[in-house]
Amino acid sequence: MSLLGIVAQIGKAERPNLVFLLTDDQRYDTLGCTGNQFIETPNLDQLAADGILFANASVTSAICTPSRACYFLGQYERKHGVNFNSGTAMSPAAWAKSYPVVLREAGYYTGYVGKNHVPVGRRGYGSKVMEPSFDFWYAGHGHLTFYPKQQHAIFKHAKADTQIEVVAEGAASFLNAEEDYVAGAEAFLSRRPKDKPFCLSIALNLPHAAGTRSMKMLPTDPELYRTKYRDKIDQIPLPKTYVAKDQITSPRLPADVLYAQLRQTSYDYVDTPEGLKEQLIRKAQTITGIDRMVGEIREALAAQGLDQNTVIIFSSDHGIMQGEFGLGGKALNYESCLRIPMIIMDPRVDRENRGRRSMALVESVDIAPTMLDLAGVDVPDSMQGVSLKEMIEGRSESVRESSFAENLWSTYFGNPRIESVRTGEWKYIRYFKNDRELFAGVTGKTQYGVTPTQAEGYAHWLTSSIEGELPVYEELFHLPSDPSESVNLAQRPAYSATLTQMRTECQRLVTFAKGDKNRPPQTVPIEAAREGRGKK
Repeated sequence: MSLLGIVAQIGKAERPNLVFLLTDDQRYDTLGCTGNQFIETPNLDQLAADGILFANASVTSAICTPSRACYFLGQYERKHGVNFNSGTAMSPAAWAKSYPVVLREAGYYTGYVGKNHVPVGRRGYGSKVMEPSFDFWYAGHGHLTFYPKQQHAIFKHAKADTQIEVVAEGAASFLNAEEDYVAGAEAFLSRRPKDKPFCLSIALNLPHAAGTRSMKMLPTDPELYRTKYRDKIDQIPLPKTYVAKDQITSPRLPADVLYAQLRQTSYDYVDTPEGLKEQLIRKAQTITGIDRMVGEIREALAAQGLDQNTVIIFSSDHGIMQGEFGLGGKALNYESCLRIPMIIMDPRVDRENRGRRSMALVESVDIAPTMLDLAGVDVPDSMQGVSLKEMIEGRSESVRESSFAENLWSTYFGNPRIESVRTGEWKYIRYFKNDRELFAGVTGKTQYGVTPTQAEGYAHWLTSSIEGELPVYEELFHLPSDPSESVNLAQRPAYSATLTQMRTECQRLVTFAKGDKNRPPQTVPIEAAREGRGKK
């Protein structure tokens, strides 16, 4: 081999491995390192101590499918155009620019374990576009529930029955390069080559209620999920602004904004303190379970001598309301829904730059370009996020002055369309008409079965506010003095100048998020029934 060839091989070997863990419905305030004194998360706390905790990280779409598409593509939903009520899936051409495909083309060995909730191709989850685009696929489409072997045949040979432990087996199989660890699984599996860098994406369906509400506390379940925290159920704290259903005297949002008034369907557990506490105990148990899996992954990396060259990224697809102002569910653009835990641990960073807590306004769309930048791979022009590499290394303090978020999911659940902008001091949210008539025929069982007229309506929403549609309601909050977003200042004359500034910034960002307003998103219509469950 020539000298140039040897140098090229050395450079390739030194490229970092990447492990990206994405949880589901996990709020920012659920880790010890983010201030939670009830839930035990020692491994994630240590991960933050060894890396950087982004304390102002937020998602750009607080719903599972569009948010996960944002992570894959580094794009805002306004550009990628994938949602529950869009009637469309990500096109194969768009998927070709996703971080796992780009990394694979650059020589990375790639794996996906856990839950996928992004349809790709004309048959949605039945297209089988994603599976062969990974070297190692051990995942199910849609919800896994707490017992994924009952939902997806791919997991039927797992030794464990509970979700986190089943997913952990798949991760261990990938990391240990054991070809027969999940022998017999109907999956794309291959032995991980030890001479190539790898990217492992682990996506969980917890602490989402689809998992916690299906917990049965079976005798065969690990002790963690049967008894942990139950002796302290009376001590688990409720949000400071929690309001039980029978105590609501005035709905948080006007009736023409939030159709359901109180919450989205299926989040009635927030109605009473007792119901909420039961769910919070189950969430706490699963978050501690996830934390233990993180510890196991780090141990496996160390055992194989991979720990000093493996970057670990931990985040969530969004947060969730837990009875604040009587509200439950997601999609709203309050901090409870948008703010997420985000930790990036790069063992190659100098010690003086580890254990930092950054208040920079970073977004979920930044993860894909960050991974590509860390790998030394060119970031596609299609990605709108910003690499956080310089921040991780301590060479930069911020990447933007304001962050953007949106909700375009406006069907039978009665959610309003929303756009919001956040600075270090202010939060502005604006709401648009919820055209419930447009989606009157869409039910929970046919979430992708929209008509052409309905799909056209969704496509129109991608540019409607850019083209001049006026909001029907606005909110303005001063976050330093009102972190719970309790006092709406939008109608107070003293804040009219600030309101004008935030409106202007929101308009700038929604236009940026759409990109070329005249170019349709790279989606394809879903032509057949999907595989997997599609509840939010």
